[in-house]
Amino acid sequence: MLDQNLKDQLAAYLERVREPFDIVATLGTDAASQEMRTLLEQVASLSDKITIRTDGTDARAPSFALQRKNGAPMKLRFAAIPLGHEFTSLVLALLWTGGHPPKVEEDTLAQIRALQFDAPQKFDVFMSLSCHSCPDVVQALSLMAINNPAFDVTIIDGGLNQKEVEEKGIMAVPALHLDGQMFHSGRASLEELIAKLDTGAAKREAAKLSTKAPYDVLILGGGPAGAAAAIYAARKGIRTGLLAERFGGQVNDTMAIENYIGVPETDGPKYAAALEQHVKTYDVDFMNGHRAASVVPASVEGGYITLKTDTGGELKTRNLIIATGARWRNMNVPGENDYKNKGVAYCPHCDGPLFKGKDVAVIGGGNSGVEAAIDLAGLVKHVRVFEFMPEMKADAVLIAKLKSLPNVTIHLNTQTLEVVGNGDRVNGLRFKDRATNAEQTLALEGVFVQIGLVPNTEFLGTTIERTKFGEIVVDAKNHTNVAGIFGAGDCTTVPYKQIVIAASEGAKAALSAFDHLIRTNVPETVAEETAVV
Repeated sequence: MLDQNLKDQLAAYLERVREPFDIVATLGTDAASQEMRTLLEQVASLSDKITIRTDGTDARAPSFALQRKNGAPMKLRFAAIPLGHEFTSLVLALLWTGGHPPKVEEDTLAQIRALQFDAPQKFDVFMSLSCHSCPDVVQALSLMAINNPAFDVTIIDGGLNQKEVEEKGIMAVPALHLDGQMFHSGRASLEELIAKLDTGAAKREAAKLSTKAPYDVLILGGGPAGAAAAIYAARKGIRTGLLAERFGGQVNDTMAIENYIGVPETDGPKYAAALEQHVKTYDVDFMNGHRAASVVPASVEGGYITLKTDTGGELKTRNLIIATGARWRNMNVPGENDYKNKGVAYCPHCDGPLFKGKDVAVIGGGNSGVEAAIDLAGLVKHVRVFEFMPEMKADAVLIAKLKSLPNVTIHLNTQTLEVVGNGDRVNGLRFKDRATNAEQTLALEGVFVQIGLVPNTEFLGTTIERTKFGEIVVDAKNHTNVAGIFGAGDCTTVPYKQIVIAASEGAKAALSAFDHLIRTNVPETVAEETAVV
Protein backbone atom coordinates (compact mmCIF):
# COMPACT_ATOMS: atom_id res chain seq x y z
CA MET A 1 0.00 0.00 0.00
CA LEU A 2 2.78 2.44 0.96
CA ASP A 3 5.77 2.34 -1.40
CA GLN A 4 9.27 2.26 0.03
CA ASN A 5 9.89 5.95 -0.49
CA LEU A 6 6.73 6.85 1.45
CA LYS A 7 7.62 4.36 4.18
CA ASP A 8 11.05 5.95 4.55
CA GLN A 9 9.51 9.41 4.84
CA LEU A 10 6.91 8.22 7.35
CA ALA A 11 9.53 6.43 9.44
CA ALA A 12 11.50 9.67 9.69
CA TYR A 13 8.40 11.52 10.88
CA LEU A 14 7.48 8.84 13.40
CA GLU A 15 10.88 9.17 15.06
CA ARG A 16 9.36 12.32 16.62
CA VAL A 17 6.78 10.28 18.57
CA ARG A 18 7.61 10.65 22.26
CA GLU A 19 4.89 8.67 24.04
CA PRO A 20 3.58 5.18 23.19
CA PHE A 21 0.00 4.73 22.02
CA ASP A 22 -2.31 2.10 20.53
CA ILE A 23 -4.15 2.02 17.23
CA VAL A 24 -7.38 0.17 18.04
CA ALA A 25 -9.02 -1.17 14.87
CA THR A 26 -12.56 -2.37 14.27
CA LEU A 27 -12.37 -4.59 11.19
CA GLY A 28 -14.68 -6.78 9.16
CA THR A 29 -14.01 -9.36 6.47
CA ASP A 30 -14.50 -7.00 3.52
CA ALA A 31 -11.81 -5.68 1.17
CA ALA A 32 -11.81 -2.22 2.79
CA SER A 33 -11.10 -3.78 6.19
CA GLN A 34 -8.18 -5.72 4.73
CA GLU A 35 -6.87 -2.54 3.13
CA MET A 36 -7.10 -0.70 6.46
CA ARG A 37 -5.36 -3.58 8.28
CA THR A 38 -2.49 -3.46 5.79
CA LEU A 39 -2.07 0.29 6.16
CA LEU A 40 -2.13 0.19 9.97
CA GLU A 41 0.33 -2.71 10.11
CA GLN A 42 2.72 -0.82 7.87
CA VAL A 43 2.42 2.27 10.08
CA ALA A 44 3.02 0.29 13.30
CA SER A 45 6.03 -1.47 11.82
CA LEU A 46 7.78 1.90 11.47
CA SER A 47 7.74 2.85 15.19
CA ASP A 48 8.32 0.85 18.36
CA LYS A 49 6.00 3.27 20.19
CA ILE A 50 2.92 2.34 18.15
CA THR A 51 0.97 -0.87 18.82
CA ILE A 52 -1.93 -2.26 16.79
CA ARG A 53 -4.94 -3.88 18.42
CA THR A 54 -7.88 -5.39 16.53
CA ASP A 55 -10.34 -5.66 19.41
CA GLY A 56 -12.19 -2.46 18.57
CA THR A 57 -15.97 -2.37 18.96
CA ASP A 58 -16.85 0.80 17.07
CA ALA A 59 -20.23 0.93 15.32
CA ARG A 60 -18.51 1.69 12.01
CA ALA A 61 -16.31 -0.94 10.39
CA PRO A 62 -13.70 -0.60 9.16
CA SER A 63 -12.46 2.09 11.50
CA PHE A 64 -9.67 2.73 13.96
CA ALA A 65 -9.14 4.86 17.06
CA LEU A 66 -6.00 6.38 18.55
CA GLN A 67 -5.61 5.63 22.25
CA ARG A 68 -2.78 6.75 24.52
CA LYS A 69 -1.18 4.23 26.87
CA ASN A 70 -0.61 6.79 29.62
CA GLY A 71 -4.33 7.17 30.25
CA ALA A 72 -4.58 10.77 29.00
CA PRO A 73 -8.15 10.98 27.69
CA MET A 74 -8.78 11.58 24.00
CA LYS A 75 -11.40 10.32 21.58
CA LEU A 76 -10.33 10.41 17.95
CA ARG A 77 -11.26 7.78 15.41
CA PHE A 78 -11.14 7.38 11.63
CA ALA A 79 -13.90 5.62 9.71
CA ALA A 80 -11.64 6.05 6.73
CA ILE A 81 -8.50 4.78 5.08
CA PRO A 82 -6.76 8.17 5.18
CA LEU A 83 -4.71 8.26 2.02
CA GLY A 84 -4.79 10.84 -0.77
CA HIS A 85 -5.21 14.36 0.61
CA GLU A 86 -5.82 12.94 4.08
CA PHE A 87 -2.53 11.07 4.46
CA THR A 88 -1.00 14.20 5.96
CA SER A 89 -3.94 14.33 8.40
CA LEU A 90 -3.14 10.77 9.50
CA VAL A 91 0.55 11.54 9.97
CA LEU A 92 -0.21 14.65 12.05
CA ALA A 93 -2.74 12.77 14.18
CA LEU A 94 -0.13 10.09 14.91
CA LEU A 95 2.52 12.66 15.81
CA TRP A 96 0.20 14.74 18.02
CA THR A 97 -1.12 11.64 19.79
CA GLY A 98 2.48 10.63 20.42
CA GLY A 99 3.28 13.94 22.09
CA HIS A 100 4.93 15.83 19.22
CA PRO A 101 3.90 19.50 19.52
CA PRO A 102 1.78 20.91 16.69
CA LYS A 103 2.89 23.96 14.70
CA VAL A 104 0.14 26.08 16.19
CA GLU A 105 0.39 29.27 18.20
CA GLU A 106 0.50 28.54 21.93
CA ASP A 107 -2.36 30.99 22.50
CA THR A 108 -4.52 28.92 20.14
CA LEU A 109 -3.66 25.66 21.92
CA ALA A 110 -4.41 27.27 25.27
CA GLN A 111 -7.77 28.43 23.92
CA ILE A 112 -8.61 24.87 22.80
CA ARG A 113 -7.66 23.41 26.18
CA ALA A 114 -9.68 26.03 28.03
CA LEU A 115 -12.94 25.32 26.18
CA GLN A 116 -15.57 23.92 28.56
CA PHE A 117 -18.99 22.46 27.81
CA ASP A 118 -21.89 21.01 29.73
CA ALA A 119 -21.75 17.78 27.70
CA PRO A 120 -19.25 15.99 25.43
CA GLN A 121 -18.92 17.56 22.00
CA LYS A 122 -19.56 14.63 19.64
CA PHE A 123 -18.41 15.62 16.14
CA ASP A 124 -18.68 13.63 12.92
CA VAL A 125 -16.47 15.05 10.16
CA PHE A 126 -17.56 13.88 6.70
CA MET A 127 -14.89 14.20 4.02
CA SER A 128 -13.67 12.65 0.78
CA LEU A 129 -10.13 11.59 0.01
CA SER A 130 -10.01 13.71 -3.16
CA CYS A 131 -11.20 16.86 -1.34
CA HIS A 132 -8.43 19.44 -0.98
CA SER A 133 -10.66 21.57 1.28
CA CYS A 134 -11.19 18.78 3.81
CA PRO A 135 -7.76 18.39 5.47
CA ASP A 136 -7.97 21.77 7.23
CA VAL A 137 -11.21 20.75 8.95
CA VAL A 138 -10.04 17.17 9.62
CA GLN A 139 -6.79 18.39 11.17
CA ALA A 140 -8.52 21.09 13.21
CA LEU A 141 -10.96 18.65 14.81
CA SER A 142 -8.20 16.07 15.32
CA LEU A 143 -6.18 18.68 17.20
CA MET A 144 -9.20 19.53 19.36
CA ALA A 145 -9.83 15.86 20.22
CA ILE A 146 -6.19 15.30 21.14
CA ASN A 147 -5.94 18.43 23.31
CA ASN A 148 -9.34 18.57 25.02
CA PRO A 149 -11.16 15.49 26.38
CA ALA A 150 -14.52 17.22 25.87
CA PHE A 151 -14.24 16.51 22.13
CA ASP A 152 -15.31 13.15 20.70
CA VAL A 153 -14.38 13.20 17.01
CA THR A 154 -14.92 10.71 14.19
CA ILE A 155 -13.46 11.33 10.73
CA ILE A 156 -15.71 9.68 8.12
CA ASP A 157 -14.86 9.06 4.47
CA GLY A 158 -18.06 9.59 2.48
CA GLY A 159 -16.89 7.23 -0.26
CA LEU A 160 -16.25 4.43 2.22
CA ASN A 161 -19.49 5.06 4.12
CA GLN A 162 -21.76 5.97 1.21
CA LYS A 163 -24.92 4.50 2.76
CA GLU A 164 -24.56 6.72 5.84
CA VAL A 165 -23.84 9.75 3.68
CA GLU A 166 -26.98 9.16 1.63
CA GLU A 167 -29.14 8.54 4.70
CA LYS A 168 -27.97 11.83 6.23
CA GLY A 169 -28.36 13.74 2.97
CA ILE A 170 -24.73 14.88 2.82
CA MET A 171 -23.95 16.12 -0.68
CA ALA A 172 -20.98 18.41 -0.02
CA VAL A 173 -17.80 18.04 2.01
CA PRO A 174 -16.30 18.87 4.36
CA ALA A 175 -19.47 18.59 6.44
CA LEU A 176 -19.21 18.85 10.19
CA HIS A 177 -22.00 17.46 12.37
CA LEU A 178 -22.29 18.15 16.11
CA ASP A 179 -24.54 15.66 17.93
CA GLY A 180 -26.10 14.67 14.61
CA GLN A 181 -26.89 18.24 13.49
CA MET A 182 -25.10 20.29 10.86
CA PHE A 183 -22.53 22.54 12.55
CA HIS A 184 -20.47 23.70 9.58
CA SER A 185 -20.19 23.03 5.86
CA GLY A 186 -17.21 23.87 3.70
CA ARG A 187 -13.59 24.77 4.31
CA ALA A 188 -12.74 26.37 7.64
CA SER A 189 -9.56 27.17 9.49
CA LEU A 190 -8.80 26.07 13.03
CA GLU A 191 -9.31 29.64 14.20
CA GLU A 192 -12.73 29.89 12.53
CA LEU A 193 -13.95 26.67 14.13
CA ILE A 194 -12.66 27.68 17.55
CA ALA A 195 -14.45 31.01 17.19
CA LYS A 196 -17.74 29.19 16.52
CA LEU A 197 -17.28 27.17 19.70
CA ASP A 198 -15.87 29.94 21.87
CA THR A 199 -18.64 32.52 21.85
CA GLY A 200 -16.54 35.20 23.55
CA ALA A 201 -13.62 34.87 21.14
CA ALA A 202 -14.86 37.40 18.58
CA LYS A 203 -15.18 40.18 21.14
CA ARG A 204 -11.73 39.42 22.58
CA GLU A 205 -10.14 39.37 19.14
CA ALA A 206 -11.79 42.67 18.19
CA ALA A 207 -10.44 44.30 21.33
CA LYS A 208 -6.98 42.92 20.62
CA LEU A 209 -7.01 44.30 17.07
CA SER A 210 -8.03 47.75 18.27
CA THR A 211 -5.00 48.02 20.57
CA LYS A 212 -2.47 47.48 17.77
CA ALA A 213 -0.20 50.38 16.79
CA PRO A 214 -0.79 51.96 13.36
CA TYR A 215 0.88 50.38 10.33
CA ASP A 216 2.88 51.98 7.56
CA VAL A 217 1.24 49.50 5.16
CA LEU A 218 -1.69 47.23 5.93
CA ILE A 219 -2.63 44.52 3.41
CA LEU A 220 -6.19 43.24 3.32
CA GLY A 221 -6.29 39.76 1.78
CA GLY A 222 -4.14 36.65 2.03
CA GLY A 223 -4.03 35.26 -1.50
CA PRO A 224 -1.07 35.53 -3.91
CA ALA A 225 -1.55 39.31 -4.28
CA GLY A 226 -1.75 39.91 -0.54
CA ALA A 227 1.19 37.63 0.23
CA ALA A 228 3.40 39.28 -2.39
CA ALA A 229 2.44 42.74 -1.14
CA ALA A 230 3.30 41.78 2.44
CA ILE A 231 6.70 40.38 1.48
CA TYR A 232 7.64 43.38 -0.67
CA ALA A 233 6.47 45.84 1.99
CA ALA A 234 8.24 44.06 4.86
CA ARG A 235 11.48 43.97 2.89
CA LYS A 236 11.41 47.77 2.88
CA GLY A 237 11.73 47.71 6.67
CA ILE A 238 8.40 49.41 7.32
CA ARG A 239 5.70 48.37 9.78
CA THR A 240 3.58 45.88 7.82
CA GLY A 241 0.37 44.09 8.72
CA LEU A 242 -1.68 41.50 6.84
CA LEU A 243 -5.31 40.78 7.69
CA ALA A 244 -7.19 37.98 5.91
CA GLU A 245 -10.40 36.08 6.28
CA ARG A 246 -8.76 32.89 4.99
CA PHE A 247 -5.08 32.91 4.15
CA GLY A 248 -4.46 31.54 0.68
CA GLY A 249 -7.86 32.72 -0.53
CA GLN A 250 -9.24 31.08 -3.64
CA VAL A 251 -5.91 29.33 -4.22
CA ASN A 252 -6.99 26.89 -1.50
CA ASP A 253 -9.79 25.76 -3.84
CA THR A 254 -7.54 25.29 -6.86
CA MET A 255 -6.43 21.78 -7.65
CA ALA A 256 -3.62 21.63 -10.22
CA ILE A 257 -1.30 24.62 -10.72
CA GLU A 258 0.94 24.00 -13.72
CA ASN A 259 1.50 27.49 -15.14
CA TYR A 260 3.29 29.35 -12.33
CA ILE A 261 6.68 30.22 -13.74
CA GLY A 262 9.49 28.26 -12.12
CA VAL A 263 7.11 25.80 -10.42
CA PRO A 264 6.30 23.09 -12.98
CA GLU A 265 3.56 21.52 -10.89
CA THR A 266 1.88 22.00 -7.50
CA ASP A 267 -1.61 22.24 -6.06
CA GLY A 268 -3.54 25.00 -4.35
CA PRO A 269 -3.22 23.95 -0.69
CA LYS A 270 0.54 23.33 -1.07
CA TYR A 271 1.03 26.67 -2.75
CA ALA A 272 -1.06 28.45 -0.11
CA ALA A 273 1.01 26.82 2.65
CA ALA A 274 4.20 27.94 0.89
CA LEU A 275 2.85 31.50 0.67
CA GLU A 276 2.11 31.54 4.39
CA GLN A 277 5.52 30.15 5.27
CA HIS A 278 7.21 32.75 3.07
CA VAL A 279 5.25 35.65 4.58
CA LYS A 280 6.06 34.48 8.10
CA THR A 281 9.79 34.60 7.43
CA TYR A 282 9.44 38.40 7.45
CA ASP A 283 8.39 40.84 10.16
CA VAL A 284 4.71 40.91 9.19
CA ASP A 285 1.92 41.19 11.75
CA PHE A 286 -0.11 38.22 10.51
CA MET A 287 -3.84 38.33 11.38
CA ASN A 288 -5.85 35.43 9.93
CA GLY A 289 -9.57 34.70 10.31
CA HIS A 290 -10.89 38.29 10.18
CA ARG A 291 -13.42 39.78 7.75
CA ALA A 292 -13.38 43.43 6.75
CA ALA A 293 -16.57 45.43 7.23
CA SER A 294 -15.60 48.89 5.95
CA VAL A 295 -12.74 51.21 5.05
CA VAL A 296 -12.65 54.82 6.22
CA PRO A 297 -10.18 57.04 4.28
CA ALA A 298 -7.88 59.40 6.13
CA SER A 299 -9.71 62.58 7.12
CA VAL A 300 -6.71 64.83 6.50
CA GLU A 301 -3.59 64.73 4.35
CA GLY A 302 -1.15 62.35 5.96
CA GLY A 303 -3.72 61.01 8.43
CA TYR A 304 -4.60 57.42 9.13
CA ILE A 305 -6.86 55.15 7.08
CA THR A 306 -9.14 53.03 9.30
CA LEU A 307 -10.06 49.45 8.53
CA LYS A 308 -13.03 48.10 10.50
CA THR A 309 -13.77 44.37 10.91
CA ASP A 310 -17.18 42.73 11.18
CA THR A 311 -16.52 41.97 14.86
CA GLY A 312 -15.96 45.63 15.74
CA GLY A 313 -12.16 45.73 15.65
CA GLU A 314 -10.30 48.67 14.13
CA LEU A 315 -6.86 48.95 12.58
CA LYS A 316 -5.07 52.16 11.60
CA THR A 317 -2.64 52.48 8.72
CA ARG A 318 -0.95 55.12 6.59
CA ASN A 319 -1.41 53.03 3.44
CA LEU A 320 -3.88 50.25 2.64
CA ILE A 321 -3.58 47.59 -0.07
CA ILE A 322 -6.87 45.83 -0.84
CA ALA A 323 -6.25 42.33 -2.24
CA THR A 324 -9.46 40.53 -1.28
CA GLY A 325 -9.65 38.40 -4.42
CA ALA A 326 -12.80 36.86 -5.83
CA ARG A 327 -15.20 33.97 -5.28
CA TRP A 328 -17.21 31.64 -7.49
CA ARG A 329 -20.12 33.33 -9.27
CA ASN A 330 -23.65 32.10 -8.58
CA MET A 331 -26.14 31.39 -11.37
CA ASN A 332 -28.84 33.37 -9.51
CA VAL A 333 -31.65 31.13 -10.70
CA PRO A 334 -34.52 29.69 -8.65
CA GLY A 335 -33.49 26.69 -6.59
CA GLU A 336 -29.76 27.42 -6.50
CA ASN A 337 -29.69 28.78 -2.94
CA ASP A 338 -32.31 26.30 -1.76
CA TYR A 339 -30.18 23.34 -2.80
CA LYS A 340 -26.66 24.52 -2.00
CA ASN A 341 -24.85 21.55 -0.45
CA LYS A 342 -27.92 19.47 -1.33
CA GLY A 343 -26.88 18.79 -4.90
CA VAL A 344 -25.68 22.26 -5.96
CA ALA A 345 -21.90 22.31 -5.62
CA TYR A 346 -18.97 24.49 -6.67
CA CYS A 347 -15.98 22.18 -6.13
CA PRO A 348 -15.88 19.01 -8.26
CA HIS A 349 -12.70 17.80 -6.56
CA CYS A 350 -14.26 18.02 -3.10
CA ASP A 351 -17.79 16.85 -3.76
CA GLY A 352 -17.42 14.73 -6.89
CA PRO A 353 -16.96 11.41 -5.01
CA LEU A 354 -20.34 11.92 -3.32
CA PHE A 355 -22.03 11.67 -6.75
CA LYS A 356 -20.46 8.38 -7.77
CA GLY A 357 -22.67 6.55 -10.26
CA LYS A 358 -25.13 9.47 -10.59
CA ASP A 359 -26.14 11.87 -13.36
CA VAL A 360 -24.83 15.42 -12.93
CA ALA A 361 -24.59 18.72 -14.79
CA VAL A 362 -21.73 21.20 -15.10
CA ILE A 363 -22.75 24.79 -15.77
CA GLY A 364 -20.08 26.61 -17.76
CA GLY A 365 -18.00 25.83 -20.83
CA GLY A 366 -14.82 27.70 -19.92
CA ASN A 367 -11.62 26.02 -18.77
CA SER A 368 -12.95 25.54 -15.22
CA GLY A 369 -16.19 23.98 -16.41
CA VAL A 370 -14.58 21.65 -18.93
CA GLU A 371 -11.89 20.56 -16.44
CA ALA A 372 -14.62 19.88 -13.88
CA ALA A 373 -16.58 17.79 -16.40
CA ILE A 374 -13.49 15.76 -17.33
CA ASP A 375 -12.77 15.04 -13.65
CA LEU A 376 -16.37 14.13 -12.90
CA ALA A 377 -16.66 11.83 -15.91
CA GLY A 378 -14.32 9.40 -14.18
CA LEU A 379 -16.63 9.20 -11.15
CA VAL A 380 -20.23 9.72 -12.12
CA LYS A 381 -22.60 7.91 -14.46
CA HIS A 382 -23.10 10.77 -16.91
CA VAL A 383 -22.08 14.43 -17.19
CA ARG A 384 -23.98 17.10 -19.10
CA VAL A 385 -22.11 20.36 -19.81
CA PHE A 386 -24.24 23.48 -20.32
CA GLU A 387 -22.72 26.47 -22.12
CA PHE A 388 -24.65 29.74 -22.57
CA MET A 389 -22.87 30.73 -25.78
CA PRO A 390 -22.97 28.92 -29.15
CA GLU A 391 -19.37 27.76 -28.62
CA MET A 392 -17.40 26.73 -25.57
CA LYS A 393 -14.69 29.12 -24.37
CA ALA A 394 -12.27 26.49 -23.03
CA ASP A 395 -8.88 25.70 -24.55
CA ALA A 396 -9.07 23.46 -27.64
CA VAL A 397 -7.07 20.66 -26.00
CA LEU A 398 -9.55 20.50 -23.13
CA ILE A 399 -12.56 20.51 -25.44
CA ALA A 400 -11.04 17.68 -27.47
CA LYS A 401 -10.50 15.64 -24.32
CA LEU A 402 -14.07 16.31 -23.17
CA LYS A 403 -15.54 15.23 -26.50
CA SER A 404 -13.58 11.99 -26.38
CA LEU A 405 -15.33 10.84 -23.21
CA PRO A 406 -18.26 8.44 -23.76
CA ASN A 407 -20.35 9.56 -20.78
CA VAL A 408 -20.44 13.30 -21.58
CA THR A 409 -23.13 15.28 -23.39
CA ILE A 410 -22.54 18.93 -24.37
CA HIS A 411 -25.43 21.43 -24.55
CA LEU A 412 -24.48 24.65 -26.38
CA ASN A 413 -26.44 27.89 -26.56
CA THR A 414 -28.52 26.96 -23.52
CA GLN A 415 -29.76 29.03 -20.60
CA THR A 416 -30.22 27.49 -17.16
CA LEU A 417 -33.63 28.47 -15.78
CA GLU A 418 -34.05 26.57 -12.52
CA VAL A 419 -32.50 23.98 -10.24
CA VAL A 420 -35.27 21.53 -9.49
CA GLY A 421 -35.54 19.52 -6.27
CA ASN A 422 -37.86 17.54 -4.04
CA GLY A 423 -37.36 19.73 -0.98
CA ASP A 424 -34.44 17.68 0.32
CA ARG A 425 -32.10 17.47 -2.65
CA VAL A 426 -31.65 18.22 -6.33
CA ASN A 427 -33.48 15.98 -8.77
CA GLY A 428 -33.40 17.96 -12.00
CA LEU A 429 -32.41 20.99 -14.05
CA ARG A 430 -34.71 23.13 -16.19
CA PHE A 431 -33.16 24.94 -19.16
CA LYS A 432 -34.00 26.32 -22.58
CA ASP A 433 -32.47 26.27 -26.01
CA ARG A 434 -31.65 29.93 -26.76
CA ALA A 435 -32.11 29.42 -30.50
CA THR A 436 -35.60 27.87 -30.35
CA ASN A 437 -36.74 28.94 -26.83
CA ALA A 438 -37.77 25.32 -26.28
CA GLU A 439 -37.66 24.43 -22.57
CA GLN A 440 -36.69 21.08 -21.11
CA THR A 441 -36.22 19.53 -17.68
CA LEU A 442 -33.63 16.79 -17.22
CA ALA A 443 -33.54 14.41 -14.29
CA LEU A 444 -30.18 14.51 -12.48
CA GLU A 445 -28.80 14.57 -8.94
CA GLY A 446 -26.02 17.16 -8.98
CA VAL A 447 -25.30 20.59 -10.45
CA PHE A 448 -21.71 21.87 -10.44
CA VAL A 449 -21.50 25.62 -11.07
CA GLN A 450 -18.39 26.87 -12.89
CA ILE A 451 -19.27 30.25 -14.46
CA GLY A 452 -16.56 32.62 -13.35
CA LEU A 453 -15.77 34.90 -10.45
CA VAL A 454 -17.20 37.80 -8.42
CA PRO A 455 -14.79 40.23 -6.68
CA ASN A 456 -14.96 40.36 -2.87
CA THR A 457 -15.46 44.12 -2.62
CA GLU A 458 -19.03 44.66 -1.37
CA PHE A 459 -17.78 46.02 1.97
CA LEU A 460 -16.20 49.04 0.24
CA GLY A 461 -19.47 50.85 -0.43
CA THR A 462 -19.17 53.90 -2.67
CA THR A 463 -15.99 55.49 -1.30
CA ILE A 464 -13.62 53.58 -3.56
CA GLU A 465 -14.45 53.59 -7.27
CA ARG A 466 -15.56 50.22 -8.63
CA THR A 467 -16.94 49.03 -11.94
CA LYS A 468 -20.49 47.78 -12.39
CA PHE A 469 -19.03 44.29 -11.88
CA GLY A 470 -17.59 45.29 -8.50
CA GLU A 471 -13.95 45.42 -9.55
CA ILE A 472 -11.79 48.13 -7.93
CA VAL A 473 -10.63 50.63 -10.55
CA VAL A 474 -6.83 50.91 -10.45
CA ASP A 475 -4.21 52.60 -12.63
CA ALA A 476 -0.93 51.12 -13.87
CA LYS A 477 0.63 51.62 -10.42
CA ASN A 478 -2.34 50.15 -8.50
CA HIS A 479 -3.63 53.50 -7.20
CA THR A 480 -7.36 53.76 -6.52
CA ASN A 481 -9.29 57.04 -6.55
CA VAL A 482 -8.46 57.49 -2.84
CA ALA A 483 -4.97 58.61 -1.84
CA GLY A 484 -3.08 55.98 0.13
CA ILE A 485 -5.40 53.14 -0.87
CA PHE A 486 -4.23 50.62 -3.48
CA GLY A 487 -5.78 47.58 -5.13
CA ALA A 488 -4.17 44.35 -6.29
CA GLY A 489 -5.17 41.02 -7.80
CA ASP A 490 -8.50 39.50 -8.81
CA CYS A 491 -10.59 42.13 -7.00
CA THR A 492 -9.36 44.85 -9.42
CA THR A 493 -9.83 45.81 -13.06
CA VAL A 494 -6.51 44.24 -14.06
CA PRO A 495 -7.36 41.71 -16.81
CA TYR A 496 -6.62 37.98 -16.80
CA LYS A 497 -7.29 36.52 -13.36
CA GLN A 498 -4.20 34.35 -12.94
CA ILE A 499 -2.08 33.52 -9.91
CA VAL A 500 1.11 34.82 -11.51
CA ILE A 501 -0.59 38.11 -12.41
CA ALA A 502 -2.09 38.51 -8.93
CA ALA A 503 1.32 37.98 -7.30
CA SER A 504 2.99 40.54 -9.57
CA GLU A 505 0.19 43.05 -8.92
CA GLY A 506 0.68 42.60 -5.18
CA ALA A 507 4.38 43.37 -5.55
CA LYS A 508 3.58 46.47 -7.65
CA ALA A 509 1.04 47.67 -5.09
CA ALA A 510 3.57 47.38 -2.27
CA LEU A 511 6.18 49.33 -4.21
CA SER A 512 3.62 52.01 -5.01
CA ALA A 513 2.53 52.16 -1.38
CA PHE A 514 6.14 52.58 -0.25
CA ASP A 515 6.65 55.34 -2.80
CA HIS A 516 3.51 57.08 -1.53
CA LEU A 517 4.62 56.58 2.07
CA ILE A 518 7.94 58.38 1.66
CA ARG A 519 6.30 61.26 -0.21
CA THR A 520 3.56 62.05 2.33
CA ASN A 521 3.55 63.70 5.73
CA VAL A 522 3.85 61.64 8.89
CA PRO A 523 0.61 61.78 10.95
CA GLU A 524 0.89 64.25 13.84
CA THR A 525 0.49 61.58 16.54
CA VAL A 526 3.49 59.70 15.17
CA ALA A 527 5.55 62.89 14.88
CA GLU A 528 4.74 63.78 18.49
CA GLU A 529 5.75 60.32 19.75
CA THR A 530 9.03 60.54 17.82
CA ALA A 531 9.77 63.97 19.30
CA VAL A 532 9.25 62.66 22.84
CA VAL A 533 11.68 59.82 22.21
